[in-house]
Amino acid sequence: MKIQMWREILDPYVLTVDELVVKFNHLIEEYRNMGAYSPIEQVHGRVKTISSILEKAQKKEIPLKDIEDKIEDIAGIRIICQFVEDIQKVVEIINKRTDMEIKSEKDYIKNMKSSGYRSYHLIIYYSVQTLEGTKKVQAEIQIRTLAMNFWATIEHSLQYKYKQNMPEHIKGRLSKAADAIIALDQEMSSVRGEIMDAQNSFKIKANMVADILNNIQNLYKVANKREVIKIQDEFFQIYETGDLEQLQRFHKELDIISEGYRAQSLR
Repeated sequence: MKIQMWREILDPYVLTVDELVVKFNHLIEEYRNMGAYSPIEQVHGRVKTISSILEKAQKKEIPLKDIEDKIEDIAGIRIICQFVEDIQKVVEIINKRTDMEIKSEKDYIKNMKSSGYRSYHLIIYYSVQTLEGTKKVQAEIQIRTLAMNFWATIEHSLQYKYKQNMPEHIKGRLSKAADAIIALDQEMSSVRGEIMDAQNSFKIKANMVADILNNIQNLYKVANKREVIKIQDEFFQIYETGDLEQLQRFHKELDIISEGYRAQSLR
């Protein structure tokens, strides 16, 4: 098969990965803009290389003419979550979408592989627009926690190094590491509420500070400079205390001041 033909085959998969990464990242932004917790922490995408496709086709005895039907993970998306509980939420989100059709699911969290591998896999159909018209392609979505992803990345590297013939002592150590990952995820789940509260407080404070600084910057254009410097100094004093209640009070008062100047400018 000519290189040019491979490019024509892979182009829709590149487009699929690009679009899916954008869509999942937009979901993260939507949650954050609403001030809500996002079950998705990170999104990554990749298209299998030609050599990887050929290697898989040879291993599974798939004719080249059948690779698009038989190889389901030419396009791959990896969704990383903070907590195990978030994984099912992400599956539910994907299930409800009309632009993605789930073909199959494999739960390697409840049914962990013998190697210790844990992840939730979805094979979806996704339609992209090309010069030739609409093309429906398959993509694999892997959903896992940060801890699961760390283990899987190391395991994948070792599998590549040993060409599927990993020494038993390495397998044993990976198995112990997998047990430690399970314990870590369980421990994180047990303090999930506290972690989410801390993260939420940080986001609230960050948004308030950004809004306050924006208001102060705008006041420099319309208010007395000495008055604005006084407001700015007060903000820095409150900020240094770390008192969220005082910061909220200052934020509200500054909003009233800013609104007054905006009203004057409209007269």
